[in-house]
Amino acid sequence: MRRVTTAAMIGAALLLAGCSSSSSPSSSSGSATNANAAGSSPVTVRLGFLSNITHAPALVALKEGFFTKALGSAGSLKATAFSAGTEETTAILSGQLDAAYVGPNPAINAWQKSGGKAIKIVSGAATGGASIVVKKGITSAAQLKGKSLATPSLGNTQDVALRYWLKQNGVATTATGGGDAFIKPTKPNSAAVLQFKSGQIAGGSEPAPYDVQMVNDGGTVLLKEPGVTTLLVVTQSFLSAHPAIVADLVKAQVQANAFIKSNPAQAQADANAELASYTGKPLKPAIVAASFKEITFTNDPDAASLKTDADQAVSLGLLKPVNLSGIYELGPLNQALAAAGEAQVDS
Repeated sequence: MRRVTTAAMIGAALLLAGCSSSSSPSSSSGSATNANAAGSSPVTVRLGFLSNITHAPALVALKEGFFTKALGSAGSLKATAFSAGTEETTAILSGQLDAAYVGPNPAINAWQKSGGKAIKIVSGAATGGASIVVKKGITSAAQLKGKSLATPSLGNTQDVALRYWLKQNGVATTATGGGDAFIKPTKPNSAAVLQFKSGQIAGGSEPAPYDVQMVNDGGTVLLKEPGVTTLLVVTQSFLSAHPAIVADLVKAQVQANAFIKSNPAQAQADANAELASYTGKPLKPAIVAASFKEITFTNDPDAASLKTDADQAVSLGLLKPVNLSGIYELGPLNQALAAAGEAQVDS
């Protein structure tokens, strides 16, 4: 069964130690039920992702059954949709997830908060696909002074990108919504689109498809945010206990990005249909197509970009200085890439 995520219910559910995956997000299970070749019970993989087109590799892999096929009889999948990466970080740190598609800043936060013991980045998934969109007539950061702007959540990738860009252009913000421009963490992302359309906010920093929707509602793009947008991470405990399962997840991720590249129209339809099963409503095909156009789907985790994201968060006071050495485990990815005849990546 799939149930639509609500942030309040996620927060409450995660307070229950030892419980199963958060009661509010959507869930689905793979079909594998037989014992694996070694005769042990199949593993249930608790996978998180965001209800964004920037997480299309997860959506496509779910719709096309790549995860289920890769796992085979060794495991089944329980997929959970979240509305913000910061919620995924909480779920990872509280033992609610085994693997997750997350943005760079939530991955960095999970790494730092656990002292480098919670997660490993095992693959990239996407770069680009997020923008700062504002009302027409606004052409500079200075014009945003005194204005309210939305981001998905405090400290997430788009939030850091917006705050850093404003700071570089002489516009101060605070974590509590003060400063020269007023940042309003707004969930779900669709609520920011509605607030923008109604004039409650002057703009925001949002991932696709929400930045595209804001443009369609009369907005203009001030900045297309560069760098890595989506990563696949696994918990270190799960990687240690089930390295073959992690290799299967990575294999499915590589297959998903290959499918997106070779079958873009079907991939867009898959992502839209899978997303609709969680949100309850499909996007307009033109919105999906425009979203795909601004995203580069790549398995390269773009280590340089991750370091930049960390440095920017530190400069804003949203993150303490962090050593990212050891955050990557790319062995399974490079094996999957080699098997697919693709170039290997490094950290």
